Amino acid sequence: MDVSFFILKIFISASIIAGISWFAGKNPSLAGFLIALPIMSLLAISFSYFQYRDMEKINQFASSIVVSIPLSLLFFVPFILNRWLKWTFIPSILLGFGLIFLGYFIHSRIFKT
Repeated sequence: MDVSFFILKIFISASIIAGISWFAGKNPSLAGFLIALPIMSLLAISFSYFQYRDMEKINQFASSIVVSIPLSLLFFVPFILNRWLKWTFIPSILLGFGLIFLGYFIHSRIFKT
């Protein structure tokens, strides 16, 4: 059951990500809205519940997601600033990753992990 459930989770998650990234070429605004929905959080929480049935951990997981959302938005700052800075993709994404690590550092301090 574990391996087949894991493969099912991969298939569902990958299909959603691939579908939305394909759709981004057709309608970037709508694709951005779709990816901003908590689809992955909903799937991850559901998968975790059905696999472990531990509401204590699900509640902690959901709390971590709520704190992480504003911190994860740091990733997009270089791309927004790129309108004026005119950087190429590589510096933008590297700075985005750097800001994500900063966000994780803040998150780990909040949750003391």
